[in-house]
Amino acid sequence: MSGSARIGIVLSSGGIRGVYAHTGFMQAIQGLGIPVHASVGCSAGALVGGFFASGTSMESWSKSLAVVDSQSFWTPDSVLQFFWQMAAHKGRGYTGLSDTSAATQFTLENLSVNTFEECIYPFQTLAVNLTTGKKEIFSEGELAPRMVASAAMPILYEPKKIKGQYYCDGALIDFAPTDAICCKYDLDVVIVHHVSQVFGVEKDLNEALKDSWAMLEIINRLLFRVKPWYLTGQPLSFHRCPCGCGSVVIVIEPELTQMRWPVTEGGDAVLISAREQVESLLTPYMEKLMEDPREGLPLFKGAVRHPATGCGHNQ
Repeated sequence: MSGSARIGIVLSSGGIRGVYAHTGFMQAIQGLGIPVHASVGCSAGALVGGFFASGTSMESWSKSLAVVDSQSFWTPDSVLQFFWQMAAHKGRGYTGLSDTSAATQFTLENLSVNTFEECIYPFQTLAVNLTTGKKEIFSEGELAPRMVASAAMPILYEPKKIKGQYYCDGALIDFAPTDAICCKYDLDVVIVHHVSQVFGVEKDLNEALKDSWAMLEIINRLLFRVKPWYLTGQPLSFHRCPCGCGSVVIVIEPELTQMRWPVTEGGDAVLISAREQVESLLTPYMEKLMEDPREGLPLFKGAVRHPATGCGHNQ
């Protein structure tokens, strides 16, 4: 199907589950013939988004993901090393359980180009600058370190040092930065694939804290306590960009099984489920999406909070 609409992609944070889910999403996007004119990713979304923006083929990335294990991206200190750092050095200079060398090498091995400037379409990543405490959007320079910086969750990973500044997981500030591309590339549509954690009632937390890596449950709940402006709780919703550019923001919130960090088991099922849900949700709207999205797509009617100001308004 050919069309004239300019379409951007936003891939949210989402941990190890997000890597598989976003891969399924991109498979659906390619299978439906949707052209991508710009993209931005946060955390897991920065990784998957970066691979595809670099020109890495679906076949190549799928092969890498099929054999990936936690050692490819996660090399924590042993218990003995950890307690030695705490006891002998009182934690001086100890900033994370794992360095980012393995994750950076894995990223490099799966990129087809090395810099943002070489990508096949404009691509950006989001990280938090620990010096300023503010979000920073990367759009130039080396891809791998900036992709990894976006995914370097505090405590789990050491902050990533880039040009003398330290950076960590962009999800601390913004799960899916629609404002990074929606008003900058003359886009008609921005498709958000949101796969960040969703938490249940209190009894679920009681059970979760008995599980392995209970510390991560606490970190996740602190990170994901704020609901992004575009979420409705529905699998599919259509919004007008609150920044005023007039583009349509399509939000997909797939229902996916949970995955515990850093286990990759069950990832294939998440990938397939995400792909099938995206295909099912978008197929009925393909003609309008490709040809006349600003006028033809049904917009969500309800209060929306502006991503920058937090001010609410009705669409």
